[in-house]
Amino acid sequence: MPKYFPVHPENPQRRSLNQVVDILHGGGLIAYPTDTGYAFGARLGNKDALDRIRKLRQLSDKHHFTLVMSRFAQVGQYVQMDNWVFRAVRAAVPGRYTFILKATRDVPKVMLHPRKKTVGIRVPEHVTALALLEALNEPIVSSTLILPGQDTPMVDGWQVQDEIGDQLDAVLDSGDCGVEPTTVVDFTSGKPVITRRGAGDSSLFE
Repeated sequence: MPKYFPVHPENPQRRSLNQVVDILHGGGLIAYPTDTGYAFGARLGNKDALDRIRKLRQLSDKHHFTLVMSRFAQVGQYVQMDNWVFRAVRAAVPGRYTFILKATRDVPKVMLHPRKKTVGIRVPEHVTALALLEALNEPIVSSTLILPGQDTPMVDGWQVQDEIGDQLDAVLDSGDCGVEPTTVVDFTSGKPVITRRGAGDSSLFE
């Protein structure tokens, strides 16, 4: 039976966050709110959870999963950045962006694009998401919670619980989140390429 954790949007209860962290450590798949809608979340290296996300979203093996982090200082451990990319990403985080970059060896192969060896990274602006990341003390592997046939992410925790809760291990609900997915910027070609226009200001990379 999936667990449902309603928390305060400005001061999410630590006890609930710790319970969600325990579920992630146990190999669970969760849904949690961000500044760009709900997202699936799993622990780094959890192949079973990634397979579950692919099944729920009907994704191919070429889908870019995203490492969601609480601080920009963590980014360099997981992706390779030239100086100009470093400056561009640092200026835009935290924010409503996902950046596609070449991964380092610290990223498990199971979550990389099979040919390009790339991964997404982002640092959100959302109290509950950041509190969960701080409690976990490591990045969360994520994918926007957009179900097959839909164009936008789910934005209500109770709806996530009602519609797909039986396919998850936990739903974290703080009653607030963004309604538009991230702007996705791919840096792997040597220049910024906007592959999805979303909540982030794309003019910064044009």
